[in-house]
Amino acid sequence: ATAGRPGDEEVSSDSETESPFLGRRRREAAEEEVEETPQEKKLRLAKQYLEELRQLEEERAEEEEELEPADLIGDRLKEDVLEQKGRLQRLVAKDVQPPDPARIRVLRGHQLSVTCLVISPDDRFIFSASKDGSLIKCKWEVDSGKRLCVVPGGKKGTEERHLGHASHVLCMAMSSDGKYLATGDRNKLIMIWDAATCKRLHIFTGHRDAVSGLSFRKGTHQLYSASHDRCVKVWDVAENAYVETLFGHQDVITGLDSLSRECCVTAGGRDGTVRLWKIPEESQLVFSGHQGSIDCIQLINEEHMVSGADDGSVALWGLTKKKPLALARHAHGEQDAQGLQQPYWISAVAALRNSDLLATGSHSGSVKLWKCGEGFRKLEHLLDIPLVGFVNSLKFSAAGDFLVAGIGQEHRLGRWWRIKEAKNSICIIPLKQKTTASSPESPGSS
Repeated sequence: ATAGRPGDEEVSSDSETESPFLGRRRREAAEEEVEETPQEKKLRLAKQYLEELRQLEEERAEEEEELEPADLIGDRLKEDVLEQKGRLQRLVAKDVQPPDPARIRVLRGHQLSVTCLVISPDDRFIFSASKDGSLIKCKWEVDSGKRLCVVPGGKKGTEERHLGHASHVLCMAMSSDGKYLATGDRNKLIMIWDAATCKRLHIFTGHRDAVSGLSFRKGTHQLYSASHDRCVKVWDVAENAYVETLFGHQDVITGLDSLSRECCVTAGGRDGTVRLWKIPEESQLVFSGHQGSIDCIQLINEEHMVSGADDGSVALWGLTKKKPLALARHAHGEQDAQGLQQPYWISAVAALRNSDLLATGSHSGSVKLWKCGEGFRKLEHLLDIPLVGFVNSLKFSAAGDFLVAGIGQEHRLGRWWRIKEAKNSICIIPLKQKTTASSPESPGSS
C-alpha cells in the first residue's frame, strides 16, 4: 500500500492465504552468509547478557564499595531465574492499605468512554485512548496530571490524511524501552507511534476485523496483535515488517498479553477458551474454565495469568494446567437486569508483575483488589475502591505505588448499558503500603 504522508508506510499481511496454522518466519538474517544454530544463538545471547550484567553491576559496585560485583551479579541472576521460571512472587498484597478517596486524581479530556491505557516503563507518563472521534489519544504527565499531547482523529477512510484513528481505539501497548507505542482500532488498523513525540511512524494492515489486543514482547520490538477476525499476528516494529499469522480461536479475540518469552496469551470471547501461543513452534495450548465470554486477560508472571469474563468470574491460571488454579465466581456481585439477577461483567483485570497483587474492574461501582495465595491456588478479596462507571482498563505502575483506571459511561466493546453519572476519565489511585517490611519474594511454585 502506498503511503499518504512522508515517513508513513502501510505494512500489510493481506497476501497471506488462510490455513489451519499459517506463518513461517518472513524475515531472515539475509546479511549473514551462515545461519546460527539455535544453540549458537543461545550461547551468544547468554554471553552478551552476562557481559551487560557485569558492566552494570560494576558501575553500581563503584557506588557501593562494600558489595562485591560477584555478589550483585549472583543476586540479580537468582531473581532473573525465578522470574523466567514464573516463580518470582513478591508478597506485597498484605501491606496494601485502602486509598484515601480524596487523593484519587481524576484526569478529564476524553469526550467519550476511555477504552484503554498504558503507563510508560519509567512510571512518568500515561497514554490513553477512547471511543472519541476527536480526542483520540492523550499523553498525560503522572506527577502534574497535565495533558501533554492530543492526537485528533477524522472520518473513516481519512486515516492517511489525519494523524490519528478514525474510529474507536480498542487497545494499546508500549515497548519495554518506552520507544514505541502501538494502538489498534475498530477499522482493522494498527498504528505505530514515537512515544516521545506522539508522531505516527507506520500503519499496519492485514487484520480483517477490529484490532482488540496488542502487546510488545518484553525486551524486544516484536509486537503481537489480536483481532475479532479470530487470529493473532506477529510484527517486527523496528523493521516495519509483518512476520506471521496464527489461527485457532473459534470466536472474536478480546484481549492479549505477553512478557519476555516468545509467546503470548489470548482471551477468546464466547469460544470459552484462554490460549497460550508458542510462536516459534507455531503451536497453542487451550485452557477452559469460564462459563461466559472471556473479555480480559493479563500475565502475572511467566507461568501464571488472570482472566475475567461476563459471567462475573475471575480465574487464576498456571500454564501447566488446563483448568483454573482458582476461580472467584460473581467476583463483583450481582445486578438486577430486567427483573433477573445477573452477575456484573468483569471488564478489566490487572496484575502487579511478579507479585501476589491483582485488580479487577466492572461497572459495579468499585475496583477490587485481590491477593493471590501461595502457588496461585487461592484468590482472596482485599478491599474495594469506589469508582462509578465501566472500568475498561486497569494498569499498575511498575513500582506498584499507584493504579490507573480508564473509566467510561459504556463498555469498551459495545453499548449494552450507559451509566450517565459516570465521567469519561483517567483515575490515578495511590496505593499506600504498611510501614512493616514485606517479604521480597517467594518461590510460589504451583
